[in-house]
Amino acid sequence: MSDRRESIRGRWLVFGAACLWGTSATLARFVFRDLHVPALTAVELRLLIAVAILGPWLVWRRPAALRIDRADWGYFLGLGLFGVAAVQGTYYYAISTLGVGLAILIQYIAPALIVAYGALRGMRVRAATVVALASALLGIALLVSNVAATPGTRVRHSPLDWAVGFGSAVSFAFYVVFSKRGLRRYPPETVLFYTFLIAGLFWAVVTPPWRIAAAGYGADLWVMFAALGVFSTLVPFFLFNSGLKRLSAAEAGIIASLEPVVAVLSAAVFLGEGLRAFQWVGAVLVLIAASLASIQAPETVPAQPERG
Repeated sequence: MSDRRESIRGRWLVFGAACLWGTSATLARFVFRDLHVPALTAVELRLLIAVAILGPWLVWRRPAALRIDRADWGYFLGLGLFGVAAVQGTYYYAISTLGVGLAILIQYIAPALIVAYGALRGMRVRAATVVALASALLGIALLVSNVAATPGTRVRHSPLDWAVGFGSAVSFAFYVVFSKRGLRRYPPETVLFYTFLIAGLFWAVVTPPWRIAAAGYGADLWVMFAALGVFSTLVPFFLFNSGLKRLSAAEAGIIASLEPVVAVLSAAVFLGEGLRAFQWVGAVLVLIAASLASIQAPETVPAQPERG
């Protein structure tokens, strides 16, 4: 019964992360589109703001969580660069070149990649999981089709654009699977702090802080950056990692596919972007996918001591 309660709690945590990612997408879209802030600048700032909040909190409340084994530095470096930094960079690059609709649709191929990876490792794939994946992909396609068809989006894309777009799916799948490995040994806040720090420093090399300071952003915009750092990065990633600790990687990935549902509904409420009938159908299909994923048996993980 305890395992079942933990699984239910994990699903709600991932659902909460999807809700925050989806609703904060409205703010991010406003910052990119209307305030003309480069996407990678926003990525860097949201990561570094999250680190600036999480780091002092850990020093104050959980200093033991800052201790990691020397042998695990390679793990955190790999997850920070090829997981967090890659997910952020490829996704926003894909939005800027392929458009919002295609970028979302391609990234949420990730749950299928997670299931395929598990199958290659000999894990049993249930029929309900396959149906959930198909339902999620079709639902997301219907949800974002109106966005993808927006006038003014590019019709032709370079091979690099497509490669980076599909790279966002691969990096997201890598992030979920590789995070799961670290969460068996460390608490979510430890994994988040070091991977955010590594990813933030990486993007600070790409866009040096003095170049951001020279842009002369006003106080109102910095408040928006802070909101993105907290409600689009720190809190949802903490919720997702906390849920992932209790669920299988595939289940967490499929439930996270509720993000575009929340994003489309949020845009309809706050931006007045009405939904078409087929988008409502898409939302229902994604909800069905999340429900099917949630009936799967929780992943059995050997108990290991948690650090910190």
